[in-house]
Amino acid sequence: MKFHKNPLDTQVNCSIIMSKLTEFYAETGVDDEGRKISEIWMQNDAYFEFCHDYIQWLFPLREPSNFNPDAPLLTDEDIKIFKANPGIRHNLRNSFIRFLEFLGIQNYNTYNKLMFEFPNHNWLRITRVLKSLRLLGLESEAAAFYEFLKKVHEVDGLVTDNSFSYWKEAVDGLVEV
Repeated sequence: MKFHKNPLDTQVNCSIIMSKLTEFYAETGVDDEGRKISEIWMQNDAYFEFCHDYIQWLFPLREPSNFNPDAPLLTDEDIKIFKANPGIRHNLRNSFIRFLEFLGIQNYNTYNKLMFEFPNHNWLRITRVLKSLRLLGLESEAAAFYEFLKKVHEVDGLVTDNSFSYWKEAVDGLVEV
């Protein structure tokens, strides 16, 4: 795994009250299962495939998860902290890099076609990732990922039109803050 070393302190201004989610991302807290973010990044791909309670922590949203009722929900304050803190955004970028590795995507040139040949739960995860990246200040990363997915859909002929429409909505939709 090729994470970039965080050149910035992940701590935020002490006057800001951190949520459990932002503490997790600042590497000063753990998720509901007691895991540090770095411990999740180091898990193997089988873990990423079969464990279903980490994705909501790595890529949080405002709306509740249908699969993990204990998942954190983004607040306006969380979004402000993510956008204001380069260290936290850096860790979000590392989560995204790990997710791309799990999908077998390398520099948007090669990918694991098995991930895209048939509808699967990872397609739902992709929608979550696109939305989360946009909400939390990594719009350019979301746009680049979307362009890759567009190629997979339009050029390679993989991914259903219906599923692709969710990804398009995830990047085109209005982001409320």
